[in-house]
Amino acid sequence: MTYLPTGKLLRAITLAALACSLSSCLKSGADLSNTQEYAYVTNGKSNTVSVIDARYFRALKTIDVGKGPTGIAVNPLSNEVYVANTDSDSISVIDAASNQATATIPVHHAPYFISVSPDGTRGYVANSGSNNVSVLDLTTHAVTATIPVGAGPGVAEVAPNEVTVVVSNRLSNNVSLIDANQDRVIATLPVCREPQGIAILKDSSKAFVACPGSNQVAAIDLKRKTVLALLDVGGSPIQLTLKPDGGEVFISNFDSNNVSSIEVTTNEIGGSFPIGEHPVHSVTTSDNSLLYVSDFGGDDISVYSIDDGKTIDSIQVGSRPDALAFTADESHLLVVNTKSGDVAVVRTVKTRENSKISRDRALVTMIPVGAQPNAIVIKVVAAH
Repeated sequence: MTYLPTGKLLRAITLAALACSLSSCLKSGADLSNTQEYAYVTNGKSNTVSVIDARYFRALKTIDVGKGPTGIAVNPLSNEVYVANTDSDSISVIDAASNQATATIPVHHAPYFISVSPDGTRGYVANSGSNNVSVLDLTTHAVTATIPVGAGPGVAEVAPNEVTVVVSNRLSNNVSLIDANQDRVIATLPVCREPQGIAILKDSSKAFVACPGSNQVAAIDLKRKTVLALLDVGGSPIQLTLKPDGGEVFISNFDSNNVSSIEVTTNEIGGSFPIGEHPVHSVTTSDNSLLYVSDFGGDDISVYSIDDGKTIDSIQVGSRPDALAFTADESHLLVVNTKSGDVAVVRTVKTRENSKISRDRALVTMIPVGAQPNAIVIKVVAAH
């Protein structure tokens, strides 16, 4: 196992962002009949992005991007997808309507992730090799500011209220808080060792930061700009998943083969539960009932019932599963298999055939992509 700036850890903290949040799409009863749904997968060793039809589960296209693509994000209000090219120090812009690369934005050294503001106008890129954050105007595809931060920044995550950007600085063991209106650092907070993955509450009041170097998670008050607690979790916590109702954060502990939960109101550990071998990534269903976890060392997906407090299922997928993303209706889960170079499609709901046979969660198909796929996002676009 390695740490940023290379290895499976950086891929594990890449969040599977959606074009619109699953909960809002489903709660609003959005009509998806006149839309198309695509999955985009970064292929780190092929310098490409694979485009998958996320309704019929077939490979559609391969798009050339920069060198060493890793993180990927969607614009919530436009048809754009953004790819962080680590080895060519740039961000590629993909038009999801045509599935063409339409622009390249130069940034600084070794970007791994990009975070997009909720209004779709700005992007934030932590440049791990140059100790700064690039601020992007996503309407003009230009860099508008470069902000010095701590050493080895891994992630720059913008809060939902668009007021604060939280930056985890792995090599200086601290977190930078950026004022998004002024494009400057307003606080630098010492935390635990090697801070990396970040989860921010929907009301933008707190951030939680995973520190695999000390097996802890830091709870940060974003309004008071203070560290509230350093919480001991399992071995090598590498990815955080916020429960849709905002009540808990789940932490994948790679080296202890378990998942910890944190009660966000009290900043206390709610418990830890065994899961598969080397968990790296998790996603929750929008009804807050199930947690799906990719087991990097076990080549499977574990399904954990949050209400029952136990693992209820396990589905074998490809080799070294990592990043995860639900389809917009949550009927299927797409799993990026980093070693076998494919995406597993897992059925997540019970269905009936001929009104008699009930079919449970199961692997549906495998879709080949490029070499060393890293991250995945889902984008819903209007049909044309």
